Amino acid sequence: MMHDLTAKAWANGLALYEDRWALAAVAPRDHTEWWFDVAAIMRGETTDPRGWATLDPYEEEVDREVQTFAWIEPPSTPADVARFRRSVHELPRSSAKSLMVLIALVGMNASKTWHFEERRPEMERRAVLLLSRFPDGTRFYSNIAWEGEQPDFYEQPVNGTFPFSRSRWDAGLIAVNDTEVAMIWTFEAL
Repeated sequence: MMHDLTAKAWANGLALYEDRWALAAVAPRDHTEWWFDVAAIMRGETTDPRGWATLDPYEEEVDREVQTFAWIEPPSTPADVARFRRSVHELPRSSAKSLMVLIALVGMNASKTWHFEERRPEMERRAVLLLSRFPDGTRFYSNIAWEGEQPDFYEQPVNGTFPFSRSRWDAGLIAVNDTEVAMIWTFEAL
C-alpha cells in the first residue's frame, strides 16, 4: 500500500479509464448502511472527501435520470438495499487489481484485447495507484459473476453481471471502509 498517494497520482490512476464511459468517485462513509453512501454517489450528491479528481459521465447533466447510462433507481429503502446486496459479491483484495484492469477494457476480455500484454504493466500500475487509497480492511464488491475464491479476471471472461444501470452492460467495483466508499464503474452502450 502506498502511504504517500497524492491527488496527482490518484488522477494519474484514473487515466486507466480514459477510453471508457466510466464513473470513478469516492464519498465519505456517512451511513452505517454503506449502500446509502453508494446511492449518494449514484445520484451525484457527493464530492471526494479529499477534494481529488473524479470521473462522472453525468457531471454536467441537469437530470441524471434521463441519460443513456442512467442508474437503475439507487437504493433508498431497506428493501432496495436488500435488492442491491443480492447483486454483488465480496471480492478478495488479491483479485481487485485484475478486476480494475478488466473493466477498463472494451469488451472486458483480456484474451481478446489487442496488445493487452504490452499494455498490461501500465494498466496494472494505475490500478495499484487507485487501490493504494484503500487501507487494509477495506472490503471490495462487484456485480460481475466469477468462479473460484480468488479469481484472476485475466483468465476468466465476464459471462454476466447484475446491472446497476440501463446500459447494455455495466460492471464495476465498490470499495468500502470505515471512512470512505468508492465506486469504479464502466458502461457499455445500449
